[in-house]
Amino acid sequence: MCGFVGVIGTDRAGAAVHVAMQAMQHRGQDAAGLGTFDGKRFYLHKDLGTAVQAIPPEVVASFGGRAGIGHVRYPTIGSASREDAQPFLTRRPGILAAHNGNIINMDQLEEELRERGLFVLSRCDSEPIMLVLADELTRIRPGGHTSDDLVQALGALMDRVRGSYTVVALMELDGRKTLVGVRDPHGIRPGVYGRGPGGAWMIASESVALDALDYELVDNLPAGGVVLLRGGDEPVVRPVRDAPVRPCVFERIYFARADSIMEGGRVNSVRWELGERLAEEWKARGLTAEVVVAVPDTSRPAAMAVAEKLGIPNREGFIKNRYSGRTFIMPDQTAREAALRLKLNLIGEVFTGKRVILMDDSIVRGSTMRRIVEMVRTAGPKEIHVAIFSPPVRHPCFYGIDMPSREELLAAGFGDEEFDLRLAAYFGVDSITYLSQEGLEAVNGGRTCAACFTGEYVVPISDEERGYILSQRRSA
Repeated sequence: MCGFVGVIGTDRAGAAVHVAMQAMQHRGQDAAGLGTFDGKRFYLHKDLGTAVQAIPPEVVASFGGRAGIGHVRYPTIGSASREDAQPFLTRRPGILAAHNGNIINMDQLEEELRERGLFVLSRCDSEPIMLVLADELTRIRPGGHTSDDLVQALGALMDRVRGSYTVVALMELDGRKTLVGVRDPHGIRPGVYGRGPGGAWMIASESVALDALDYELVDNLPAGGVVLLRGGDEPVVRPVRDAPVRPCVFERIYFARADSIMEGGRVNSVRWELGERLAEEWKARGLTAEVVVAVPDTSRPAAMAVAEKLGIPNREGFIKNRYSGRTFIMPDQTAREAALRLKLNLIGEVFTGKRVILMDDSIVRGSTMRRIVEMVRTAGPKEIHVAIFSPPVRHPCFYGIDMPSREELLAAGFGDEEFDLRLAAYFGVDSITYLSQEGLEAVNGGRTCAACFTGEYVVPISDEERGYILSQRRSA
């Protein structure tokens, strides 16, 4: 999972992009990159760390141009290295590009590109996407590309590239600097665009990047389409390929910021509705409790909804260290456990002698929840009931969220028979309640990618492709 932002038609574009990148730091903390384009020359800087760590102020100040792209990264394919950081730049034709998603046929693409004399230098799947686009454009003509050329090239790209991808790019089209936003035909990964002061435009992974610079949200990037933006002009939206739209449901459950707006409305509202539905299912089990406590931060809206529905208090039971990262996207288990110890501290009296509902968004590997339950136990609660406002994660994600192999997914190892009882015993809690798949669909509808819960993959993936992706994750 990553986050990107692109702007055009604004002075000091590099500085604007750098600010917007910080609004999306939750989407990746391993590496960051910034590039700008002044119509004649591209400027590019990438390094490890957060946006502020990787791109010093003197670099931001030195970059010219009224158009730029930034990216924050955590790797699901490739490594957390400077070479794999985005954006990427190709010289023929000149394209500066970044993406969010995961390509499942990357090995095949690299082989096809080598046959065309194009070599991938990184292990990041953004680079082959950019090189496929460059290859298709130069098949049409060597330079001086038009908007029609781009639409034709993107059609070929969508036939060749399989998986999830939302791409932002800067290039020259019709003789003018153009900011380009592309989304895969299923629209799995998010992307929005909006209008800024003085005719400026922005494309970003989430609407919170627009908010940071007082840009007005216009729309989501169209699935299977392209948006062309130029300073002072109205947007040009062109369809490319048609397919059933299936945005990732886990973005709304966990990854996106609660104040972001995506298909289906504000993420906070979706999490609230999921909490309401979970409260109904929890009550139907005949369980009772005295207080609801959210594991910060994602589960707060759902916890408030559960408390309201059940008529019991919602309390802050953990203090979060605001300078720690998100444990889910840490690169290994040792880092995740160390980060958790830094991240959360208990407010013991909230739990002491109480029957507690401990609310969280999901359980992937289970190690974080086990550690949290151990912490809560030290406060002497009467009962601990775990409530999760999503179904069990039983299948890996191959579209850009770091859910590991099926063998590493906790819920996959417990089967269906007495699942809740056996898992509660594993955590040492009095009960565990997941939101049902029916409950999830009642809130989000069935028109999402929920492969991590159901195993029904929107883009079919072969055993060979699975093996390649898992080997790349192990190396990362």
